[in-house]
Amino acid sequence: MSTPQGPTLRELAVQALSSTMRGYDLLAPKFDLTPYRTPDRVLDAVADAVRPLGPFGSGLDVCCGTGAGVGVLRGLCAERVTGVDFSAGMLAVARNSHAAHGVAPDVDWVRADARALPFGPAFDLALSLGAFGHFLPSERPGLFRQVRASLRPGGLFAFPVGAPPAVGSGAYWSLLGFDAAMRVRNALLRPPFVMYYRTFPLSGVLADLDRAGFETRLLPLESLGRSRDGSPRARLVVAAVPE
Repeated sequence: MSTPQGPTLRELAVQALSSTMRGYDLLAPKFDLTPYRTPDRVLDAVADAVRPLGPFGSGLDVCCGTGAGVGVLRGLCAERVTGVDFSAGMLAVARNSHAAHGVAPDVDWVRADARALPFGPAFDLALSLGAFGHFLPSERPGLFRQVRASLRPGGLFAFPVGAPPAVGSGAYWSLLGFDAAMRVRNALLRPPFVMYYRTFPLSGVLADLDRAGFETRLLPLESLGRSRDGSPRARLVVAAVPE
């Protein structure tokens, strides 16, 4: 599950038995040593797909965690980048990591719930990487409306979506089992720890983006490869605010 320097099984268990926020506060110092951090090859694929859609002045990383997406935005935005997350622990790690790099543009770190973003229409580009499993399907429309309200006319909201695993494959049963275990945990224990892998179907996501007022298209992330049937293993959802 992680490198030898990463969290122990006991530490992961304590995290899973905590609330979502408290769990990530606990995990933050070792988060980048786990498989939960978005891989560099995905970050690079997203950057390569978004770059031709610019230029961009200001960028927002929604649910920034330890700042992997902020690193992408700093390579795409000329003026300023903002990372927002509800975990103080994750923001502390992100702040320290990016302060060490000391490169422009500057970064603002904001602690806030993505379901109630404290911004007006200030951004040209919003990214989110690997965070949507922390939102129940019923919360998704409100989340998308919050992001749209934070973007200027013509602004883009972009995020990668992987192809679902083949029914009956090892990955299929693994994700199904994880979500089932999480549902049992949340039915028995409070506060809940919200993390699901199978609650973000592309068809429902596109419908919710449309209802939030976005104009949406899909771009294949070619560097991540294609499946045996020729379909992309991952796509970039690009949702635009009409001008």
